[in-house]
Amino acid sequence: QAQLSESGGGLVQPGGSLILSCAASGHLFRHYPRAWFRQAPGKDREFIGDISGNGNNTFYADFAKGRFTISRDNANNVVYLDLKNLRPEDTAVYYCAGRGVSLRIGVTGPREYRYWGQGTQVIVSS
Repeated sequence: QAQLSESGGGLVQPGGSLILSCAASGHLFRHYPRAWFRQAPGKDREFIGDISGNGNNTFYADFAKGRFTISRDNANNVVYLDLKNLRPEDTAVYYCAGRGVSLRIGVTGPREYRYWGQGTQVIVSS
């Protein structure tokens, strides 16, 4: 059964860092792109970035460039989101997502994703 599960969220002070993990079960995710989204209270789900199946290519939303980094470990079927220099406006639930058998990256619309994790909460506050 294809499942995604995020972890690593928590409370962090402004300027701090976190690394989120997205563990996957099933072969469907191991060699295919995976994306990260976030959703703040009262706002739409927002694309952060995605990574190709082999990890060689990434695509980021403008707000994420320079602060957020996506990487993956296919041996363990895990994708990471490295969050640096966090700001209060980064407070949100962070989700990973997959589309299944598709190699394209830079896919920003949440409706194009079939598989979602349960999310992990990130709170940036002093």
